[in-house]
Amino acid sequence: MKKFVSMLVCVLIFASLFAMTVSAADLITVGYAQIGAESDWRTANTESFKSTFTEENGFKLIFDDAQQKQENQIKAIRNFIQQEVDYIVLAPIVETGWETVLGEAKEAGIPVILSDRQIKVTDDSLYVAWVGGNFLQEGYNAVEWLDGYLKENGRENEDINIVLLQGTIGSSAQVGRTEGVEKLLADRPKYHLLAKQTGEFTQAKGQEVMESFLKSYDDIDVVIAENDDMGYGAMEAIKAAGKVPGKDIIMISYDSGRRAFEKVIAGELNVTVECNPLHGPRVAEIIKKLEAGETVDKIQYVDEGVFDIKNAAEILPTRTY
Repeated sequence: MKKFVSMLVCVLIFASLFAMTVSAADLITVGYAQIGAESDWRTANTESFKSTFTEENGFKLIFDDAQQKQENQIKAIRNFIQQEVDYIVLAPIVETGWETVLGEAKEAGIPVILSDRQIKVTDDSLYVAWVGGNFLQEGYNAVEWLDGYLKENGRENEDINIVLLQGTIGSSAQVGRTEGVEKLLADRPKYHLLAKQTGEFTQAKGQEVMESFLKSYDDIDVVIAENDDMGYGAMEAIKAAGKVPGKDIIMISYDSGRRAFEKVIAGELNVTVECNPLHGPRVAEIIKKLEAGETVDKIQYVDEGVFDIKNAAEILPTRTY
């Protein structure tokens, strides 16, 4: 009897281990090379992937934080290739310099999906799809909102001086937003772009650059910050200079996290142009279609809006980031 029980226990243990092995083998392994954690937006983006790519949903996620360095992302991708992941997701820090490592992924037969920022490559078969915001349109949205705001406040005939806090130079978010803003400003002779400089998408650098702008120009009417965090830094610099952000200087930023909504409601931020960070579910959907042998669209934009004092209070309770 004892021998039988012992054998039964062994069988049950073996069966359990076999089931676990089969279960693990059935998971789709995804390597995600993230940029870093430079902003509220990036934190929400990371959480979107971590909460989506779970074992319960049929995935195993290998996450790597590049800490704002492209060489770290390249190293991460090569590690993913060595680990023979099923898919690689890349949020590229800058647009260029990816040909070699993505060629290695292609040679290994590992599909690459881009999230957030885009890349410039001579062979677009190096990635299967890109998910993110329409950065050029986001640039347009900021200037078009400013048109309406000035008209509503009887200032449409005034000369307006603008400074631009740019994101990481060479990133597709910076490139698209800057291009959109500058293109529309060029069509509006009463808008004057006094200066532009990168704040590297961080609050600390945004504050530093804004302090420099305020020392150089005493007649700034508008700040356009290419993300909310740089906008928060600019607010601190404006307050330190004895001015009121949102009142003395019109504040425009991008991303639309919860803190930005709170700043809009408080009157310190006039508008935040959305860049939706919740890419995880869309990327998971793409992977499942590829697993089923389906084709997917190369470019996939996420839905985005524009939020100011007219709609921020109503929308805030629904925000998940």
